Parts: sequence; C-alpha cells; structure tokens
Amino acid sequence: MQAAHSTITLLPPASLGTTFKMTQESLSYRDAGVDIDAGDALVERIKPFAKKTLRDGVLGGIGGFGALFEVPKKYKEPVLVSGTDGVGTKLKLAFELKRHDTVGIDLVAMSVNDILVQGAEPLFFLDYFACGKLDVETAAAVVKGIAQGCEYSGCALIGGETAEMPGMYPDGEYDLAGFAVGVVEKSTIINGSTIVPGDVVLGMPSSGAHSNGYSLVRKIIARSNPDLDAPFDGGKTLADAIMAPTRIYVKPLLALMAALPVKGMAHITGGGLTENVPRVLPDAVKAVIEQGKWQRPKLFDWLQQEGKVAESEMHRVFNCGIGMVVIVARENVEQALQLLNAAGEKAVEIGRIEARGADEAQTIVR
Repeated sequence: MQAAHSTITLLPPASLGTTFKMTQESLSYRDAGVDIDAGDALVERIKPFAKKTLRDGVLGGIGGFGALFEVPKKYKEPVLVSGTDGVGTKLKLAFELKRHDTVGIDLVAMSVNDILVQGAEPLFFLDYFACGKLDVETAAAVVKGIAQGCEYSGCALIGGETAEMPGMYPDGEYDLAGFAVGVVEKSTIINGSTIVPGDVVLGMPSSGAHSNGYSLVRKIIARSNPDLDAPFDGGKTLADAIMAPTRIYVKPLLALMAALPVKGMAHITGGGLTENVPRVLPDAVKAVIEQGKWQRPKLFDWLQQEGKVAESEMHRVFNCGIGMVVIVARENVEQALQLLNAAGEKAVEIGRIEARGADEAQTIVR
C-alpha cells in the first residue's frame, strides 16, 4: 500500500532555547565544500602520468570502478605479494616547504621495496589522496611523483582514490597512502631460511632518511631552527637533503635475483638496521655490521649532532645511509657487487653472518 505524503517537523530540545527556521535555499555539493569539477579536472590531469606506467597485464585502469590486471603467464606457480604504506610526517615538511613533487615517489618506494625483499616483481600500484579542499595543482604534482615512482619500479599505476573531505584536514594539507601488488614464483620466494654463518651482508646506499624517523627530524629542526635553504652538502641545501625521495631498488635487485641466488633482503625503514635486518634472519644466526664500511651521509651526522641523538638510537630510527641490505653466499659476493655497481648502485660489503648465542641480539652494528 502506498503511504500518504506527509510533512514531519523536528523540534529541538526545549533546553537548547533554539528556534529553527525552514529555508527553501537550494544547496549543492560545492556549497558543502566538495568540488566535483575539480575532481574531474584532476582525473584528466593525471591520466597522461598513469598512461606512461602501463605494462603487460593491465586490462583496465584509471576511470573504472576497479582496476583489472592479469598475472603474467611466465609464472608457473605465481604467488601474489602485497604491501601498503604511507609517507608519514615527512608530509608536514612537504607542506611547510611547498615541495609536493617527490612525496609520491616516497609513497611508491615504501611499498614496492617492501614486497621486493620477498623476491616479488611489482605489478601494479594504487594510491589514496585525501584532503579537506582539493587543490588540483598540488594533487597533480603529488600524483605525477607517484607515476614516476611506478616508472622507476616497472609497475603500473592503474587506479586510486581522491577524497575531498571538508573539515577533516587543515587548509593546504593532505594525506597519502598506497599499496602495491607483486608476484613471485612460489619456488623462488625469499624468506631468509637458507642464511647460514659465513654468508655476507651487502649494503645499498640510501638517498637520505627516506620516509622514516621524520617525527624526530622535525623535532630536531624545531629545536635547532636552521636555515633550510642554506648550502649544505655538495651544492644541495638542507631542505634538499631532508626531502630527497626514497630510493627504489626494484630494477637492479630483480636483475641480481635473475643472475644469482639471493638468500635474504631487508628494506631498512622504521627500526633502522638493528630492527629490520633480524626480520629476515633464522633464529640461530646474527648479522654483524661494521659501520666503518660505508660513508654515512652528512645529513645523519647533522641530525645526530643537533639532536644529541645516541648512536644506538640513530641505528634504531634511521637507515644511516644504507637503504637496503642483501645477504648472499661468500662465493657470490664479487659477482653481486659487480652486477649492482654496473646498475648504478654503489653497493658495498658491510658485514657478515655469524652463529648466534642464546642471549645475543640478532643484529649488531659496531
């Protein structure tokens, strides 16, 4: 039965002492703070960036309700590997410095480097960009960086979400998140189980603090109040050093894995060397890392000095110049270094694997 048309009047509690007035004014989504036209303009701006990342397997990309991807047929027993991350409080510095063109690279790097360490080839990436009011220029700069990160890692940017949420974020600020999906042959998954005493730890240089430890970085900056635009290192400013995007290690390491057995890898993110390397080690072994084997970037010396940060804390918070650790058998060290250096990576031998005592830490940096 069809209900009769009726009018319902809602009255406020008497204690509020408020009189509500009915209005006939027409409201739009724009009146509520959401600009659909700006969102459409952003989609058009980012389509060319996404198009440059297309690779075999993409069946549907930007614009659909879901992104379609076909697992490459070269895999006999494909295992999907996924990872998700953000950029953290490094974004606060991006807002203050008005540098939005590289945080997208950071976003991609944090996920693709994570899935890479299990031997996975990154296939595709999706992002989430949220703000209070959409600034098309800023958002386009961020997504362009995301597309660059995808190009560097050989994966496709096939979708994402742009959310404009009035009142959720301060003016001029936004948040970023993303995730990557990769694939590895089941028989070649890298999990560290074959690591034994006598194996060698190789280190691949970082570009700076990457995307970790920035709450401490910002605390140090606030306390020391430096001139971020002053010359700092090799013609770069302190701001350049702090905002340098996270390195993406995908292509050289995929080539290395195709050439020789890699026993373990660790992406050095939050937790530094002392907490990330143990994640790939069997219980019976430890990694002994010699910090004198590589040149620590000036940025970390500056952070330690200005923040009076203890050495042990430096190695728990920052990568201290080593963004990726690779563990190989002693007989493969020379070839591994040759391959990595030929790919433009100044990799060095930084330590060794030893038997571990019952009460010993799994990674020692000395």
